[in-house]
Amino acid sequence: MIKNLVPTKLRSGDEVIVIAGKDIGKKGTLREIVRNKNKGIVTGINIVKKHTKPNPEMGITGGVVEKEAAISLSNLAIWNPKTKSKDGISYNKDKDGKKIRTYKSNGIEIK
Repeated sequence: MIKNLVPTKLRSGDEVIVIAGKDIGKKGTLREIVRNKNKGIVTGINIVKKHTKPNPEMGITGGVVEKEAAISLSNLAIWNPKTKSKDGISYNKDKDGKKIRTYKSNGIEIK
């Protein structure tokens, strides 16, 4: 059962800021987008403790491991380094007619 997928303008590799939740105000890089759950994994954000069992064959010692859990895409916004604030994403065409992503506030292309 797949719930309604919400389209997103964010992409892997974008610098994002958390706008809601326990890590509000923290910045990180969007590492992966989990499409069927409308969530993303951001480096250094939403750290959870996972208890792992030891597995000598695979070289896993076991114990408590900290890892990044997925966070809802609705709680993330793209970070604009020029204005030093969160921003929206819009689409424009460049001189060759190719569609590019730009920041809504100042129109600079998102790299």
